[in-house]
Amino acid sequence: MVGQERRAYIGSFTQAGGPGIVTAAFDAGSGALTVLGASDAVADPSYLALSADGGTLYAVSESAEGAVAAFRTAGDTVRPLGAPVSVRAAGPTHLAVHEGLVHTANYGSGSVTSVPVADDGSLAAAAAGVVEHQGSGPDTDRQEGPHAHQVLPDPSGRWILSVDLGTDSVRVCAPGDAGLTVRHEVALRPGTGPRHLAFHPGGRFAYVLNELTPTLTVCSWDPDGGTLRPLAETSVLSGEPDGDAYPSEVVVSPDGRFLWTATRGVDVISVFDLDDAGATARLTASVDCGGAWPRDLAVDPSGRFLYAANERSGDVTWFAVDEDSGLPRIAGAIGVPAASCVVFA
Repeated sequence: MVGQERRAYIGSFTQAGGPGIVTAAFDAGSGALTVLGASDAVADPSYLALSADGGTLYAVSESAEGAVAAFRTAGDTVRPLGAPVSVRAAGPTHLAVHEGLVHTANYGSGSVTSVPVADDGSLAAAAAGVVEHQGSGPDTDRQEGPHAHQVLPDPSGRWILSVDLGTDSVRVCAPGDAGLTVRHEVALRPGTGPRHLAFHPGGRFAYVLNELTPTLTVCSWDPDGGTLRPLAETSVLSGEPDGDAYPSEVVVSPDGRFLWTATRGVDVISVFDLDDAGATARLTASVDCGGAWPRDLAVDPSGRFLYAANERSGDVTWFAVDEDSGLPRIAGAIGVPAASCVVFA
């Protein structure tokens, strides 16, 4: 049976030979991706996010100058919607769209920038505000100062969280018209280097993936008070890694039964079983990512397929997910040099 064709968008590092933002056809029946076109209108669009209606795509420009850009998604190639806007920070590495603002996590400067969005999806000419993180960690090479790595809304939409690798913490922020206000800063184990966070669909638990130690921290989440509380930390690998091991991404299945992490260096995808509430995560298996240096993982909206953006091998691999075990089985790949992320319309 031929599935309904939809769209996926793939980010890449242009300075490493990537094509920019790739538009791909996504077959919802087989999970297959087919490259349709690409745009290099902005340098190093390493992370992407879609508007709620899917009509506008936002991309960071992960450069020393730091910018964010908007694109129309109609057609086989995205088209710029206005000029890139400075985020007044270096190295934006992640972004999120929420209630009329685009927020960027700026790794180089250790800050979060908020840029207003107009009714037509375009960006305002200047940022509304920048929240500067403060602090450091025990790893003097990687944690000499703050390094915001991710920014995302919680499932209730009442809070914005920023994950900071340099300060071993997660900041819980209240959104406003002019940007964000930090309400809480939650400390994680020193030296873990938190990189990304994912929520359970039930909205009461969250999972922080740590880059400097290959571990996952399970946390409870109270959306009423915006309270994140670490509960347990577990390895994302079944044994001691043979060489470098740098976790990169964590995703949860839409039904809340499974969680997957990607780890660069050992180049594996790890599979976790979650209990019904999402309070515990149990490592059950790991599989090869199908390439080298999996920078990003993404699950399609149905939860049937998992995708790895393999930066150093220059490809995106996809896996069919076993509905009983959550185990991914490789099903195909497309070439995308310096691939960095995948998002689905």
